[in-house]
Amino acid sequence: MSAVSRTERPAVLTIAGSDSGGGAGIQTDLKTFHALGVFGTSAITCITAQNPDGVAGVAPIDPEMVALQIHTVCDGFPVSAAKTGMLFSAGIIRSVAEILKKTSIPNLVVDPVMIATSGASLLKSDAVDALRTVLLPIASVVTPNIPEAEVLCGHNISTQDALREAAEEISQTYNIACALKGGHLDSEQVLDVLFAGGKLHEWESPRLDVPETHGTGCTFAAALTASLAKGMTLPQATATAKHFVADGLRNAIRVGSHYPLGIYRPEKKP
Repeated sequence: MSAVSRTERPAVLTIAGSDSGGGAGIQTDLKTFHALGVFGTSAITCITAQNPDGVAGVAPIDPEMVALQIHTVCDGFPVSAAKTGMLFSAGIIRSVAEILKKTSIPNLVVDPVMIATSGASLLKSDAVDALRTVLLPIASVVTPNIPEAEVLCGHNISTQDALREAAEEISQTYNIACALKGGHLDSEQVLDVLFAGGKLHEWESPRLDVPETHGTGCTFAAALTASLAKGMTLPQATATAKHFVADGLRNAIRVGSHYPLGIYRPEKKP
């Protein structure tokens, strides 16, 4: 009888909504985890009816059931890192924060999902305060895009210098590392920054001419989470996440009229 190879992998957890179109949310998180060699688990916060063109409906999961999913996953696996995505309501955020305080997950990445690429609202207005006061204080790093960062810091971000200052401001205000993505700025070069431990890190790359960016925020946060679980430092994990998303955009696949991110194992790109 031949021996069976058993590879040890770190377990990671995504706490997010289900994207029925497969390009964002739980679906892209799990694809990213698999591509980066970690074992993905999930706690679903909402079921959405959507595709890259828009969100037709949202059905939130009961907050107690969300918490039970997290508890059960952590009871069965030694979760090395977790990320949050679409949380939708203050009740879900509070339930998630409460159960996470009881776990021993060493790395928590918060993707403050507020608005879908299509423009649909994915976070209730009363949930923003809960995100700020209940969830961010227990997180390791927050990964906003510019519109989300503007909500968190309360003012407009229109230049690269303003982006740098906002990352530092968010980091100091919430006592958390901030990986701020600059894709929404009108510039030929895309500047992404990380402010952590009192230091600013920067990555600049040419803007890619792509037809769709649906799911890039989720994928970035998932890649960051997987990289932290594998033992990378926060700057290393942020750089890995940036390059992973860029590769996904360059290798986008055509499915009908849409172009989902091409998420593959890095060593097995088509």
